[in-house]
Amino acid sequence: MYGPTHAVVVGGGLAGMLAATVLAGHPTVDTVTVVERDELPDDATERRGLPQGHHAHVLMSSGARIIEGLLPGVTRAWLDAGAHRLGLPHGYVMLLPQGWLPRWETEEFVVSCSRALLDHVVRQRVRRRAGVRVLDRSRVTGLLGDAGRVTGVRVRREGVDEELPAALVVDASGRASRSPRWLAELGAGPVTEDLVDSGLRYATRIFRAPQPAARGFPVVNVQADPTRRRPGQTAALVPIEGGRWLVTLSGTRGGEPPADERRFVAFARGMRHPVVGDLIADAEPLGPVRVTNSTANRRRRFDRMDRWPAGFVVLGDAVASFNPVYGHGMSVAAKEAAILRAELGRHGLAPGLAGSVQRAVAAVADEGWQHAAGSDIRFPDVRGAAPSRIDRIRWRYQDRLFRTALDRRPIAEELIRVFSLSAPSSRLRSPRVALATLRGPRAAPPSEPPFTARELAVVRHDAP
Repeated sequence: MYGPTHAVVVGGGLAGMLAATVLAGHPTVDTVTVVERDELPDDATERRGLPQGHHAHVLMSSGARIIEGLLPGVTRAWLDAGAHRLGLPHGYVMLLPQGWLPRWETEEFVVSCSRALLDHVVRQRVRRRAGVRVLDRSRVTGLLGDAGRVTGVRVRREGVDEELPAALVVDASGRASRSPRWLAELGAGPVTEDLVDSGLRYATRIFRAPQPAARGFPVVNVQADPTRRRPGQTAALVPIEGGRWLVTLSGTRGGEPPADERRFVAFARGMRHPVVGDLIADAEPLGPVRVTNSTANRRRRFDRMDRWPAGFVVLGDAVASFNPVYGHGMSVAAKEAAILRAELGRHGLAPGLAGSVQRAVAAVADEGWQHAAGSDIRFPDVRGAAPSRIDRIRWRYQDRLFRTALDRRPIAEELIRVFSLSAPSSRLRSPRVALATLRGPRAAPPSEPPFTARELAVVRHDAP
């Protein structure tokens, strides 16, 4: 049943389904088995193994374009199911640490919907692909092979153990990945790890959007200001399918949001600006407050191992998981799927494939790490690496850059490209951007949220 061109993907989340899509579309792979611990739903409902799935998610344009290339028509399917395509920054009302970001049209955007809907649309399409088999309610218990080459996995399904031989095993099992342990059992490793943990807690509640705001309302985002040397607190109101608003509040260690429904609105109003709390004060809640504490930035340094086994690749959150407040995890996973496709094109299933993929994945994960961990390390009582002198110099430059961007659109456009992962962060250190940053802003940013007249009517609760 399992021939020499069989591949196994561990994990049926977004990263795993994208990896299965890439493998099933390559001529060197005949069959792909996806092994998932959860029971995968047949509709857009949440699953147990994705606790952060309850909270705010947006898919950046960089990731959306890659996924569209892998699964043509998927963007239209998301939108037909009720997702929103919101321009970045036109579809955002965003308070940065330095002030309100003006709004204008660019080529960048986000897809805004529940994580359950986003995953469901992708999962439907992947499961229909020829050569893809999904084993849910199944658990990988270890790898087959040795330190030099992985040759498959051991699986426990309904109490029965089975061995699945494979020419390639891809671990996309997320934050809870056991790859370091599995590699140690084969005699490979050890795997070192970087950690930056701000103690962030997420608290989320869904509300019915007022009818005038059911379509076309922007994401409203109040960000924390790390220069205040106090716990960082943020609020995000995200339009999702079904005429609903998903509202996520977050706070770092010492400033965590409450799970108490009675205090939810008050906490939102206590941010640097009360706009999110004001918007939901009279909105109808559609469920309880859901809380998650699994938000640490964690990077496993597979790329630093002395020897990497052939036939084994690790992708997605299993390599690097980021504080979800920055919205980069799904787009990083999509970029890693694109790497797998490119390297398969170069190597096929030859022994050099796995090491080549893993090195390239580390570089992509580093971009996400710089955005997330590089920001979280600024807040008080962070656990993990202490900031260096270089970090502090970079912060001063970044603060001035962001403040300059609020007044100079060409600089803001570079910032938006980098923020959406459509361009590398090195673009923000180009001579043109550095010179503009040195000169600084010419005028003060807007003092109030830049709502349109129609949106302002919703804010003031006087829309018809």
